[in-house]
Amino acid sequence: MRIRIIGSCGSGKSTMARELSEHYGIPYYELDNMIWDRSREGLKYPQEVRNQTLKDIAAQPSWIIEGVQYQDWTWDSIHESDFIFILNPHVLIRDYRIVRRFIRSRTGIEPWNYKQSVHNLIKMIVKWNHGYDLQKLLEETHAYPSKRYVVQHKKEIIRIIQERKYAC
Repeated sequence: MRIRIIGSCGSGKSTMARELSEHYGIPYYELDNMIWDRSREGLKYPQEVRNQTLKDIAAQPSWIIEGVQYQDWTWDSIHESDFIFILNPHVLIRDYRIVRRFIRSRTGIEPWNYKQSVHNLIKMIVKWNHGYDLQKLLEETHAYPSKRYVVQHKKEIIRIIQERKYAC
């Protein structure tokens, strides 16, 4: 099974991917970790490395790939997926999650991939949450109506997967 999860900042992509990975025994991957070299803060991988990493993962028989991105370099993961889940909880729920994650990571309660700054917090809320263009994402993925679902929580995803399994 190949699952692609897309959504704005704070929509629950990482949590969803981790939970589905545990539930179905499928490895999950974060697109951000293909972009950012976590061993050196603020440094990105070369585009060729990023693209090849994703291409190699998308060629595997089972995976869950999550990320806000749906640019050209991510199309293999969208095209090769069995399911495209677009997470779309209410914008205020996403704001709350972003602020909660910021506080938890800054206080050391929750480990995070990088040190969060107030500047980054504002950018996440304004650009990556309130500025997220769901309509554009729906237009970009219009060619996949039989496998694209807009959902709000894990129960919907599991129900959809089960219904598709029984239909086959």
